[in-house]
Amino acid sequence: MTRLLINGQLVDGERTFPSLNPATGEVYGHAPEATTAQAEAAVAAARTAFDTTAWSIDVQLRIRCLDQLHQALLDHVEELRELTIAEVGAPRMLTYGPQLDDPVKLVRFYADLLRKYPLTEELGEVEIRGQRHRRWVEKEAAGVVTAIIAYNYPNQLALAKLAPALAAGCTVVLKGAPDTPLTTLFLGQLIAEHTDFPPGVVNVLTSSSADVGETLTTHPDVDMITFTGSTATGRRIMEAASRTVKKVFLELGGKSAMIVLDDADFATAAMFAAGTICSHSGQGCALTSRLLVPREHHDELVEKVAAGLARIPLGDPADPKTFAGPLISERQREKVDGMVQRAVAAGANLVTGGEKVDPGFFYRPTLLSNVDPDSEIAQDEVFGPVLVVIPYDDDDDAVRIANNSIFGLSGGIQSGDDERAIALARRIRTGTFSINGGNYFAADVPFGGYKQSGIGRESGVPGLEEFLEYKSFAVVVRS
Repeated sequence: MTRLLINGQLVDGERTFPSLNPATGEVYGHAPEATTAQAEAAVAAARTAFDTTAWSIDVQLRIRCLDQLHQALLDHVEELRELTIAEVGAPRMLTYGPQLDDPVKLVRFYADLLRKYPLTEELGEVEIRGQRHRRWVEKEAAGVVTAIIAYNYPNQLALAKLAPALAAGCTVVLKGAPDTPLTTLFLGQLIAEHTDFPPGVVNVLTSSSADVGETLTTHPDVDMITFTGSTATGRRIMEAASRTVKKVFLELGGKSAMIVLDDADFATAAMFAAGTICSHSGQGCALTSRLLVPREHHDELVEKVAAGLARIPLGDPADPKTFAGPLISERQREKVDGMVQRAVAAGANLVTGGEKVDPGFFYRPTLLSNVDPDSEIAQDEVFGPVLVVIPYDDDDDAVRIANNSIFGLSGGIQSGDDERAIALARRIRTGTFSINGGNYFAADVPFGGYKQSGIGRESGVPGLEEFLEYKSFAVVVRS
């Protein structure tokens, strides 16, 4: 059953649209096409639930519902795993981490955080013009939230928005990505059938139409928008939200650099670079897609990375041994291939890859060397298994090239000296950073970017606070 969740009821759309299995290119299922009227109904339900029920002030109810959602996810995780593999093209091994099992932990994290998080903060008394004043701050829910997610990690993105927003006391209209609608609708079904969320607190929509997204981002009854997707779409959402001055959280694109220092273990660095760009076939905003190498070691590192890519074959995502699966769609594969072909035409050296593999939407892991750091392929997000190698002259030059981007989401350094690497990392303007393969990705770690990689942070305590408003109080102390 694939139905929309609106005001506590699972309902059909007026028509459906297909969802494809990217490993085969064949239709996997059909999702309901929400209408703008249904989007408006979802917003109205969320507004009513926020304004007229105890949801936003009843902490114990919120904890209970989050506990129930966490248990429902655990009880149905294998169904959701198979769905995620088939619809997202996510390799099975990834579902035991960031594609599914790790996101489920987010729900537990925010339920537990809500049990101890101070929603009231005393600021003490102060004397002003001969009177004593007691001051305090209360943290309230931001209101009705529109949450719009991308296709690449739909479970992670949905739960990273739902869990903290609901913990904060917000009501939510969640819109799934048109390429992976069934995965998101499954969450709506769990909420409807296995939890006590009051009607209207969570609404789940899917649509292939831009009109629904337009309704959800411009509606005057929406107080906040949380969006994960491309920077170009994020700019449009900011513009739409400005009409009613909505609060906006944006997690956008990246073009992150991995710097290999001259004291690094080159074999390890090459293996890490190759594995990273092939993770979910490069469909990750924080993946390091620019490899910065010492100029004198450029050819040696290119050879090692190429050998590493050769050891990562494409495969059926359902196979437990598969690391690199398909791209999400033929449209995305055409985009990736077009960028690679233009890079070669502009002078980059195609070391390996650069080919489509059928059936399905597979694309051979690709390595481009001697890439101009100002070129399209070095500046624009590809969202595919394409790694570009850029030589640098010294540490200062590496930092300059790494910062030469409109993005600032993530980065990495490979070095034989942790302290040298950390000192360099502090000079690079990104929201996350990996030193010698260190993994920052977890429920308690804030995630987000600088510059045009976004506004705000998901996960961790800041992930909850994105959905809170701060109300300051003062009262005269009567003797």
